[in-house]
Amino acid sequence: MIVIMAGGRSSRMGKEKPVLKVGGVPMVLRVYEEVSKVDESIVAVSRHTPKTKELCIKERIEFIETPGAGYVEDINYLLRELGPFISVSSDLPFIKASDVYEMKKEFDGRISLTGVLPLSLVPRDLNPVVYRGYAIVGVNAVGVEGEEFFILHNPLLALNVNAPWDLEFANRITKILGSKVLLEGSDLHEGSQGYRG
Repeated sequence: MIVIMAGGRSSRMGKEKPVLKVGGVPMVLRVYEEVSKVDESIVAVSRHTPKTKELCIKERIEFIETPGAGYVEDINYLLRELGPFISVSSDLPFIKASDVYEMKKEFDGRISLTGVLPLSLVPRDLNPVVYRGYAIVGVNAVGVEGEEFFILHNPLLALNVNAPWDLEFANRITKILGSKVLLEGSDLHEGSQGYRG
């Protein structure tokens, strides 16, 4: 089971993030299109994301409503409701099915995996959250005990759309690379296994 986390307050953006468009497509739909290639997928919404819920209804995408009390609280709620799962942030417009597939292969349902990116792969203009020498990305496997890092290889996972300038940057990337290329899952960086769809 893959859960797309789309219930946050979007305080830095000032607007409901999952429905904002990158390359003309709402971010939550871009993420859903990729992760649903890997496993059964569901969108986690809350009282903070009514437009996202409406979009899920319109697109006939299954969703679950969380309390919306905060990320950790919602993750714990989902773990109680669904059991172990893979979570993907709805504000990762350049996630690829292969990113999630690699984590799914490694996930045993017990040990949680935190998706990270080596800093050497982070594009120069991005400033992700860094912990223990890795960029933390919004892809995680939620288990019932322990935690380990899981190294991913898609450089654009470092772009987490949190603020208006991130959205602008993401749209510039789609113009440079071509949204068709991104949505079809073509290789964007020769030799990088993280881009294969």
